[in-house]
Amino acid sequence: MTKEYFYNKLREEFKRLIELNGLNAQTVSVGCRLLSPNEAIGITERKDFPILTGKEIMLSAELQGELGQAFTDAPSAGKASLSEIINADILENQHDLSVFIASLNAVMKKLGLTDRTVHCKNDEPEICAGKISDYIKSCYGNPKIALIGYQPAMLEKLSGDFSVRVLDLNDENIGEKRYGVTVENGIDAYASAVEWADLILCTGSTVCNGSIVNFIDIGKEVLFFGTTLSGAARLMNLKRICFCAH
Repeated sequence: MTKEYFYNKLREEFKRLIELNGLNAQTVSVGCRLLSPNEAIGITERKDFPILTGKEIMLSAELQGELGQAFTDAPSAGKASLSEIINADILENQHDLSVFIASLNAVMKKLGLTDRTVHCKNDEPEICAGKISDYIKSCYGNPKIALIGYQPAMLEKLSGDFSVRVLDLNDENIGEKRYGVTVENGIDAYASAVEWADLILCTGSTVCNGSIVNFIDIGKEVLFFGTTLSGAARLMNLKRICFCAH
């Protein structure tokens, strides 16, 4: 699947929803703001989550009291109408894409079409990691897992229960051993990791940088995780797990 096809299809589906629910006839504005680490993830014992190290920012969009969030390294803040957001250059401008994704999540939460659009906090990431491990055991047995995106709570739990390879794009993580697993370059090791794995467990924040298309229709089972993909997963029929978000 190409990037152009994925995002154009996502835009079409978003437009269809807005027209179907009469939102295009209203003066609807989505206010986006950047959350501090404490607002986004709370107070955690573990201090190596990407949002706490400053490598990713949580963008929060609000529509009529409902929130949609997105992890991104290309944040933006301000207000825009849904018409402006839908027609923005989401193929070439990552800032516009991040606002689009967060706003999509807020709209779909408002319409009751998705849930868990607000990130879990405090000890919930640790609880979620345990639930994900249990889910994989129940549904897939004992697969070899390629974890796409360094998520420390998840990596620690999964590496104790399964054979795991982890891929990331942050230079500060690549080559480092974390919880007994060496973090590999997400570009250089992509092909070998996908071939090796029985199951791909991929962060939904890939939808904010375009790399999500590298994990669709690849001939392997792929599970996306997190809040960022909450809206797009429903519209694009992607498998998503997220146990402790709100």
